[in-house]
Amino acid sequence: MNIPQNLKYSSDHEWISVEGDIATIGITDFAQSQLGDIVFVDVNTVGDSLNQNEVFGSIEAVKTVSDAFIPASGEIIEFNEQLEDAPEKVNQDPYGDGWIIKVKLSNPSEIDNLLSAEQYQNIIG
Repeated sequence: MNIPQNLKYSSDHEWISVEGDIATIGITDFAQSQLGDIVFVDVNTVGDSLNQNEVFGSIEAVKTVSDAFIPASGEIIEFNEQLEDAPEKVNQDPYGDGWIIKVKLSNPSEIDNLLSAEQYQNIIG
């Protein structure tokens, strides 16, 4: 299972990468493997400000639909539009081309309370 050391993780299986006050967010390799083949990514919250752990969208796989939770509070400023035509990018490259949203953080200190790669590894076994 791929768990990059340079990212932070939520217990809901989202990852977050922060540059300045902008965060890129997606789902983990573990999450995409559990969901199976992803067929649709729905994010209708661009422009909205959400609190940590609120639902920002949903990910539809062949067998199930799963909510996606924002790991840190902020305004959703961008959706990865590549996913409209190629949602399978989340399966193929969850930490690269398969990112889902970008967020302007409103409380960057929340990042400190997220899981390290090692802590996330311990959760998923």
